[in-house]
Amino acid sequence: MTSVPSNFLVEAASTLAIVASSNEPLLFLSGDLRVIAGSASFCQTFDIDAASLPGRLVSEIGSGEWAIPQLLSLLKATASGFAQIDVYEVNIVSQDNKPRCLLLNARRLDDGDKYRVRLLLAITDVTSARDEARQKDDLIREKSILLEELQHRVANSLQIIASVLMQSARSVQSDEARGHLQLAHHRVLSIAAVQRHLEMSSVGDVTLAPYLVQLCESLAASMIMGSGRLAIKVKVDHSVVAANVSVSIGLIVTELVINALKHAYPNNRSGVIRVDFRSEGHERSLTVTDDGVGMPSDPEKAKAGLGTGIVEALSKQLGGKISVSSGGPGTTVQIVFNKVVAKDVDARPAA
Repeated sequence: MTSVPSNFLVEAASTLAIVASSNEPLLFLSGDLRVIAGSASFCQTFDIDAASLPGRLVSEIGSGEWAIPQLLSLLKATASGFAQIDVYEVNIVSQDNKPRCLLLNARRLDDGDKYRVRLLLAITDVTSARDEARQKDDLIREKSILLEELQHRVANSLQIIASVLMQSARSVQSDEARGHLQLAHHRVLSIAAVQRHLEMSSVGDVTLAPYLVQLCESLAASMIMGSGRLAIKVKVDHSVVAANVSVSIGLIVTELVINALKHAYPNNRSGVIRVDFRSEGHERSLTVTDDGVGMPSDPEKAKAGLGTGIVEALSKQLGGKISVSSGGPGTTVQIVFNKVVAKDVDARPAA
């Protein structure tokens, strides 16, 4: 009978001690998938009697919950050196009837003896992490449903407000009051257009080109009467901005376009209002230009109104600097943003 070298016994004893004292659930297996040793944390986690583990097949551990055919096949392939288990996810129901989601990692240990196969199986319990992920997904879905319902109600409310304003504008006798109500009606419609586009956009990001085109089409439909006397043309690159930034840009464009339609083309003048948004390097600029009568020379007529105050406040919020110039003919308002408001830019103009 061949005696076992004393140094092997020392090595085996130290290996068993390391496995037994591990803070992580571990199983030390022979090549035929019998348990040589298991860590105390494994026994505690899965409510296993430590004394019953040595000599048992993996498939016999507990009440047989580890007898998973695919797992056993992978362990055999690992023992043969044909595979290794890096991250294998399994679901078991342990002896306490508690469902568990586990990540398994198995390695063949090489001690220089090709006839003596040993495996180390590490188990990570990710049940809590998976439960938290599912809860998070459920909350996101619930939030998405609530947001969709809120958007729908907001859109309906804006349409109701717009209708009430228009009815009020038709019924009042004062031309000044009618004008204010009509402007309020146009502003509500523009916000409704913003709302509709954001409702169709992915949460968080808005592509400016279709957004501003739709917004200006809504303004044109509600404010430009007659057969093509006035037009609004939009040229925007492929900038993508956060939803809250798109709202501010949309409201700025709304106020500037309304101001041009209201003041730049008296006495049925014809013309074109141009809206341009572009990104060049780190600079983002919004320009609204009309070819109308230009800025009034009378200081009283040039006094800033509500629309100007809205543009100034929103521009400041985005770190924008406003410049206004009057040319021959028309007026140009340009806002250069110091903050980086665009997430992604393709320098080519949008189609």
